Amino acid sequence: MTRETAMSTAVTIIDPPGLSASPAFAAAVIAPAAATVYLGGQNGTDADGRITGNTREQTIQAMRNVLAVLDAAGTDADHVVKLSIYLTTDADIREGYAASREVWGERRTAITVLIVSGLARPEALVEIEAIATIA
Repeated sequence: MTRETAMSTAVTIIDPPGLSASPAFAAAVIAPAAATVYLGGQNGTDADGRITGNTREQTIQAMRNVLAVLDAAGTDADHVVKLSIYLTTDADIREGYAASREVWGERRTAITVLIVSGLARPEALVEIEAIATIA
């Protein structure tokens, strides 16, 4: 048996009993049958294609980019069922987490965080992918 918490009409959060529940992420997310959008990795790239700043600044920009792509796809953060966040070994994970909460808020979703030796753009410290349903 699982404990389910309705996050919104978009998705249902699953936190099974016996597993440590996190206020930051869900163990699983059930998405209703709907069209799905898969967001490619978003770096902290500005409108001119530049990546500058520390982990905090790049994470804020990457999260804003995710929100912009979601909007362009006809959906929003409430319909995200999974985030994958890649941080380089040079990134400050605590700084990145705090910065992501500034933009993302208290939304809980399934999440995977990976520490990698590098990303395609050498100056990038963070890259964020998302999977969302389209309402």
